[in-house]
Amino acid sequence: MRKIVRIVSLSILLGIAGCALATQNTSASRNDAAIRATVTRTLASKQEFQKVQASVEDGIVTLTGSVDLYQQKLDTAKNVRKAQDVQGVRNLIAVRGKDVPDAALTGQLDRKLYYDRMGYDIAFNFVTASAENGVVTLNGEARTEFDRDSALALVDATPGVKDVVNNVKVAPASMSDDQIRVSAMRAIYRDPVLSRYAIDPARPIRIVVDHGTLSLYGTVTDTMDKDIAGMRAAQVFGAFAVKNNLEVAKKS
Repeated sequence: MRKIVRIVSLSILLGIAGCALATQNTSASRNDAAIRATVTRTLASKQEFQKVQASVEDGIVTLTGSVDLYQQKLDTAKNVRKAQDVQGVRNLIAVRGKDVPDAALTGQLDRKLYYDRMGYDIAFNFVTASAENGVVTLNGEARTEFDRDSALALVDATPGVKDVVNNVKVAPASMSDDQIRVSAMRAIYRDPVLSRYAIDPARPIRIVVDHGTLSLYGTVTDTMDKDIAGMRAAQVFGAFAVKNNLEVAKKS
């Protein structure tokens, strides 16, 4: 008799658990459907998202389809994350816009980055770009996160960029490093021989400081200018080490 009671009790418990699970699944399905409807309206509201599709499972939105710019791929995911009850976004959107040869794309990005932040921290940032099959890799160091993000924004919005690998380092906040930066800029750009480089608002001699190590990047006219810049940097008070990475322009 006890055995029969146990079997009946177990059956009842399993039935209750099954009903609860079914209710949860139904509720989750309804929630996913609501999320998909909201996301679909979001995608339909902007012309650049017209070729993007969305599916939802357990609150996770998967985006597929295509856009013309890499920035649009980022913007799509950003807008979808704001939708109510979205737990996460899986961004599988392809960038199908303009195809640009890697060499041309690299050159274009180098020019943009060369003039980025002109008039602000430009002398203290050194960011380079290289492209392979449309995938752009950024290297270098920026003084602040804002400077890094500014460089990223330029690249993200450039036609031909399919994806971005961000290897740009942000220098640690340091008053002593800031003092070294300013002292080095004055020593270099006020030097009688090097002062002509100060005419260029893009500051072709870049000064990067990290934990007291002062590094010079950029391109100068000749070896003498490179050597003088290195000597002026070596005289800066507080710099523990100096790395002269300046390149000499090739004679045409």
